[in-house]
Order: sequence, then structure tokens, then C-alpha cells
Amino acid sequence: MRPQYFKHRALFDFDQQTNDVGFPLPWTKGNEDNHFLFRLYKKNKEQYEPFYQYQLNFFLGRYSDANEQEFFVHVKQIITDAISELVNKNRYTSKHARERQNRMQLQEFLEYLNTLDQWFIQSTDLETIKRQLEEIAKLNAENKKLKEENKKLRELETKDYIDIRVGRHKTLYHLMLQIRELKLNDNKELANATTLNIWSKMIAKYFRAGGKEISMESVKRYFPPENNADLTKYKDIPQKDKLFTIVPAKKRSL
Repeated sequence: MRPQYFKHRALFDFDQQTNDVGFPLPWTKGNEDNHFLFRLYKKNKEQYEPFYQYQLNFFLGRYSDANEQEFFVHVKQIITDAISELVNKNRYTSKHARERQNRMQLQEFLEYLNTLDQWFIQSTDLETIKRQLEEIAKLNAENKKLKEENKKLRELETKDYIDIRVGRHKTLYHLMLQIRELKLNDNKELANATTLNIWSKMIAKYFRAGGKEISMESVKRYFPPENNADLTKYKDIPQKDKLFTIVPAKKRSL
């Protein structure tokens, strides 16, 4: 049992939105669990996570041997004890409405804690089974999505290829390089690749030279990644392989 789990409020700190626990005036530090609950009651559902994480970070920073599981167990014990105490309260008092509201908020915060519980701390068999079923359902949904994505990929995948005449693969490179640079009347590229490396990948994957695979590394040497690249690292297409030139078509008069 640690002497302190939560960050205490500074003296004369009257900030109503603080995540620190305690009063702005002197108070008994041994009751910090009650002050944690008091501060929690001031929070709404959207503030649970920052409040919890704020106090967790304080705890982990205060003790070198501390871990999240220890803090989680302590907080959950405070919440479950408080819920149990409120359940056993006399219903027929003037405080019942407030106590019922507090219990409902604690149940709500407990549900948030359960989303963090990777250790199955103090869970009943039914709670454990429920959470495991939820995890299985989540994994099944993800698996179904992956199968659908793989199915779409397989539909596009092919073992077929386009075979280029032996010794003429650089002529193909020359044509691809021209297509890469083509621009339309608005001065925008005809083919805008998400990455210039895709040209090399496409050739290596879907083309062969005399029935033999074309190495992607050998293709990349002819495809500089950008116009201002260091061209000394790349090869130019030999003149003897520049057999075709792509030119704009003449405009036809109507």
C-alpha cells in the first residue's frame, strides 16, 4: 500500500476544473480516496479519460517501481467499494437522489475502467466471458474485412505477363519515361503516379524480356525519382533503343 496514489491539490488552488484531488485548504491526506471520488463526481463522461490518465501519470512518475496495473487495481477497488456502499444505503432518506446519481456515475466510470482492463482484474466469470466474446467478435469482424480485401486483391492479381522482345526492354523503358512526362493542354501530367518508383515496380512485375524476369533494381537505374535528382546515379537510354517518340496529335478542325 502506497502512502499516496493521487496528485494533491495545492494550497489555495481554487481552480474548479482541476484534476488534482483534495481541498484548497488544509485537509487530512489519509482520506485521498474520498477526495478522488469527490473530484470524479465533478467530471462528465468525456473527462474520465484525461482525469484518469492525469493521475496515472502522476503515480508512475512518483514511484520508480510503480506500474499501471497497480494503479488500476487501486482505483477500481475504490470505485467498487463505493458502489457497494451506495447500494446498501437506506433508500428512504433525503440523500437518496444524490446517492443514486453518484452510484450511476460510478457505474459509468467503472465501464470506462473495464475498457482499460487488460489484466481481467476482479472480473466475474460472466464478465470475463462477455469481454472475451466481444474480443472474438471484434477479431472476426477484422478477419472478415481482411478476407474481403484479399479477395479483391486476388481478383486483380495475375501470373500472366507481357513479353518484350529479347534485347528490347530498354525501348519499353523509353516509352514509359515519355508517358511519365506527358502533359495535357492544361499543363498537368497525363499520368500522375503516387510515387515515381511505381513505374519500376510495374515493369518488373508485369513485363518479361524474352520470357525472363526483369530485375526491379536494373529498371530503377533508368528511372530517376525526380527531375532534379542527381542524374550521375542513373543511366540514360541508349540512342539505339529510342525507337519511338510520343508526340501530340495534330488538332483536327471541325
